[in-house]
Amino acid sequence: MHRYLVVANQSLDSDELMGLVRERVAAGPAEFRLVVPATPVKDLVSNAMPVPMPVMGGSPTLPGPPKEARRLAQAKLDSALAKLTAAGVRADGVVGDPDPLRAVGDAVAAGEFDEIIVSTLPARVSRWLHQDLPGRLEHEFHLPVTHVLARDV
Repeated sequence: MHRYLVVANQSLDSDELMGLVRERVAAGPAEFRLVVPATPVKDLVSNAMPVPMPVMGGSPTLPGPPKEARRLAQAKLDSALAKLTAAGVRADGVVGDPDPLRAVGDAVAAGEFDEIIVSTLPARVSRWLHQDLPGRLEHEFHLPVTHVLARDV
């Protein structure tokens, strides 16, 4: 049985990621652990906006408390798990640390995996690609890393 760790947030339900999951399942027995970092609401692409300058003596109020980030990540996770389960895929998942590297670290510490699959938004908007998350994951965890680029999210 091959065990795959999938890390994604906004691209979790992308056609490209779901296609790769189907390929892995077709190749033989497989199970998937989904890790959805609780990305701060202010960092989500649909909420991208300039950060207001602080007023004298104050600091800007940023949208979305951590609780909202966790709620949104959980909703993404629940939707993806329902979709995978309906397709007969063995999968479970967790909402993880907002830092994707830490979220993966927590998952790797709790289980063994054959491969890490990281799904990102297109390069023009992906914070994870700007931070070279796929390369950093491979370097940190010494596991094969497959990067899936979502085209339309």
